[in-house]
Amino acid sequence: MRSKSEIISLLQNPGIIAVVRAKAAEQVVPLTEALLAGGVIAVEITMTTPNAIQAIREASQKFGARALIGVGTVLDAKTCKEAIEAGAEFVVSPITRPEIAAAARAADRPVMLGAYTPTEAQTAYEAGSDFIKIFPADGLGPNYIKALRAPLPHLRIVPTGGVDVHNVADFLKAGCAALGVGSSLVSAQILQESNWPELTRRAAEFVKAVEAFRKAAG
Repeated sequence: MRSKSEIISLLQNPGIIAVVRAKAAEQVVPLTEALLAGGVIAVEITMTTPNAIQAIREASQKFGARALIGVGTVLDAKTCKEAIEAGAEFVVSPITRPEIAAAARAADRPVMLGAYTPTEAQTAYEAGSDFIKIFPADGLGPNYIKALRAPLPHLRIVPTGGVDVHNVADFLKAGCAALGVGSSLVSAQILQESNWPELTRRAAEFVKAVEAFRKAAG
């Protein structure tokens, strides 16, 4: 079993967290295989996925040390506990709810609470959130992250929504710890067609974009 600090480190390297809203639980294993083939190891299985807890259990058992299987769209402490018991190694919520952070911390698992404003972000941090999920980041962009971190540099920010392969460098330059990537990686069309080779190609593109930024940044 990985330690909490090890999971936190892996979430930031390569730093792409695939946000998966699968159409069926059966898709989770093949899509995780496809993401791993492209170099993306962090897979956030959202609770909007049918039979999400069972999907997390199966993926966790199958991939073990190869992937970081997490749970997303967690809205209460009960769901948090159930997902961790099923094997989830990290917990993500779109909202600022301290009880979720408390449940994750009790299980010694990293947690990422959602926030939109500076007050929510700091509140999430004070509740024990290891990362702050800025959501939805679509209309905010890298400049917002940069402005947010100026007075709050202690926050480990993970924007979700609006992140694509073309603005990876901009978000990282703004100081993001990692990036939550949903439809621009695991698109509805890919899920509908079960086009796993295309998913692998996209995953590799995102990883390449991160590596290019880090290399240029020295």
